[in-house]
Amino acid sequence: MLGNIGFSELMILMVVVLLVFGAKRLPEIGSSIGKGIREFKRSISDAGDSISSAPDDRAQLPRSMDAPPSSTTGSGSGEPKRLSQ
Repeated sequence: MLGNIGFSELMILMVVVLLVFGAKRLPEIGSSIGKGIREFKRSISDAGDSISSAPDDRAQLPRSMDAPPSSTTGSGSGEPKRLSQ
């Protein structure tokens, strides 16, 4: 069972980490992990703020199919323009 880590397993894991990295490197590793987590949280909140505060530009600009038709023939009869004669 992976979810049931007891006190003895936790102590063994701490001893192994101490032996692998050494006493001098543990504070450096902890501070770098903390900085990484803070930077990750900051970037997530900045992305959320930019999404929620961005204006919806698509609703303001008219699309070409929504624009009124332009009269190029000049006749105004309402008939479609022929491509070939």
